[in-house]
Amino acid sequence: MTKADIVNEIARNTGIDKATVLTTLEAFMDSVKESLSNDENVYLRGFGSFIVKKRAQKTARNISKNTTIIIPEHNIPAFKPAKTFTLSVKK
Repeated sequence: MTKADIVNEIARNTGIDKATVLTTLEAFMDSVKESLSNDENVYLRGFGSFIVKKRAQKTARNISKNTTIIIPEHNIPAFKPAKTFTLSVKK
């Protein structure tokens, strides 16, 4: 399902025009991105959590040049589904 499919589905179910739904969806995604970039998790009860995971520094190999490089510690975004969400998908 793409973003356009989501917009069409919400517009069809709610009767709100697609432009308004698209603007709202874009604002939601921007809010989540902004929160995660500020190291704040986003919790949506019954759906899941958008969280920031910290990856530790590690050593990696560049096989083509036969060298080792150090990848510094960094943050990555992740999604952890709620238990009810997980159970509904398992059915």
